[in-house]
Amino acid sequence: MKERGKVGCCGFPRGMKHYFSQFRLVEVQQTFYKPPQIKTAIRWREIAPADFEFTIKAWQLITHPPSSPTYRKAGLSIAPGKEYGYFKPSDEVIEAWQKTKEIAQVLRARIILFQCPASFVASGENIDHMRRFFQSVVRDGLIFAWEPRGGWRQEVITRLCQELDLIHGTDPLEMAPLYGAINYFRLHGGPGYRHRYTDEELEHLRQMIGDKESYVLFNNVTMYDDGLRFIKLLERVE
Repeated sequence: MKERGKVGCCGFPRGMKHYFSQFRLVEVQQTFYKPPQIKTAIRWREIAPADFEFTIKAWQLITHPPSSPTYRKAGLSIAPGKEYGYFKPSDEVIEAWQKTKEIAQVLRARIILFQCPASFVASGENIDHMRRFFQSVVRDGLIFAWEPRGGWRQEVITRLCQELDLIHGTDPLEMAPLYGAINYFRLHGGPGYRHRYTDEELEHLRQMIGDKESYVLFNNVTMYDDGLRFIKLLERVE
């Protein structure tokens, strides 16, 4: 049977062991707020099935400024004078990258998602920071997906993805992917993450995948149920 898409959730909507029995993919959210200890990541990898795949969301210290409410949610306290977020060329951002990469390697993750806040607009300074960051870090075979927000023009997204070897991460029902040999889809469920996807929407999503290798991550309130429905849909058409 040819696999048409890898399906999972953004985070664990059920206990890990139960989740592992239903899905073969997850995007780890904890790494965005505050990465777990190495021993914790080792335990996750050990209890997951051998064919289970982790992707991870890059630590917010790389992408988000300290003014972001997600810092407070994570209980992070940033000392004055420290430079975090917006891919700034600082020791703090590089240290956060090294921690993100370390967790990815322990989990044997293939893809790291860099999700930017809406405040990260397409200014010359921000684009320069992106270039300096992605051209300097050592990937060691990792694939980078970038999910821009904040009104970026499509031609700018495409150009940067081409130049910096990034996959355009997107909610495909809101914006079609612009670049990448792999689809990296994140289904957010609209405002408040509350939308439950209809059968028609899931069928449209299936058609968008086609024969292209695709990661489909549900990130809405009903992510668990919608993810299982989509898996069954893929199985039926195979």
